[in-house]
Amino acid sequence: MEGGSGGKRGAAALGLRGEEEHEDQALRAPLPPSSPLSAAPPSAQRPPSLHGYLVIDKPAGLTSFDVVARARRLLGEKRIGHAGTLDPAATGVLPLAVGAATKTLEFLTDASKTYLADVTFGVETDSHDIEGTVTRVADAGALTADQVDAALAGFRGSGEQIPPMHAAIKVGGQKLYDLARRGEEIPRAPRPATFFVLEMLEWAPPTATLLVDCSKGTYIRSLARDLGVALGTGAYLSNLVRLRSGPFHLCEAITLDELAEIDLPWAWPQIAVHPDVPVWSWPALILDHDEARRWRQGSAIASMRHASGPVRAYDIDGDWLGTGHADEAGAGWRPRKVFAEESAA
Repeated sequence: MEGGSGGKRGAAALGLRGEEEHEDQALRAPLPPSSPLSAAPPSAQRPPSLHGYLVIDKPAGLTSFDVVARARRLLGEKRIGHAGTLDPAATGVLPLAVGAATKTLEFLTDASKTYLADVTFGVETDSHDIEGTVTRVADAGALTADQVDAALAGFRGSGEQIPPMHAAIKVGGQKLYDLARRGEEIPRAPRPATFFVLEMLEWAPPTATLLVDCSKGTYIRSLARDLGVALGTGAYLSNLVRLRSGPFHLCEAITLDELAEIDLPWAWPQIAVHPDVPVWSWPALILDHDEARRWRQGSAIASMRHASGPVRAYDIDGDWLGTGHADEAGAGWRPRKVFAEESAA
């Protein structure tokens, strides 16, 4: 049985939030004793399974892996990964995939991102951000907002940028930041970068606050460096907040301190986002009980019309079954990532 783009997501069955609850800010306030997040559950109730995405508001000073390590301790779950590295000095959205949600992390690889960035002119650092060593100081006193706006126009749209030396990408089998820590610098090939939105929100000389919406793999530190070069004053990234990463927004994020105070696993439905959110734009395939059984066994499902592209699959009760794709002949759908019943146990 085939469905359209709607499809139920089985949020109730998984004990997870659906889209309509993403902007719930209840966790921003302290939890009173009567809060459902801190109240003891009925002894006969089955505890929710820890599968889904946590949207963490990363604090400054921690690496992305530090956040993952702390979440593993707090949740007692080893299967946790993050989507999109944030530098230690940066704050904001860091999505964590927990449990079976790690099966959908790969679908966030191409996700675009949105940032609030402070670029300070007249100073350069070796890492192009606030953590680096100052390498040059110049007079930016004559710089105007109009000049910054004019420079920004040259970066909008599709282009290329050279990644900073203080980056996690590998060149010749070595991570750039390992070379940078040894004081080495090597040539780096330009990489594609697209700025969908690049606007100045505030000018407080010598610092410009920018709203940046960009493609995957874009370095805001490199943008700051290149703006400084374009204006002849030098510049560095003095602050960075990630407002969005793919489908995840800062308004739905919780802090690590808030996570530590929550009564887990019982509060999981109030803080977790469904594992299918990275593929929510895909067509939904709704399967009857027999088809769902065969899907879980890895068998192909015949299609009544030509099948093409990827799908997200659910049974008729709304439980998520995973992702699949059309076979080469277009005669049906083959499971690719199976979310079996035992995964949610």
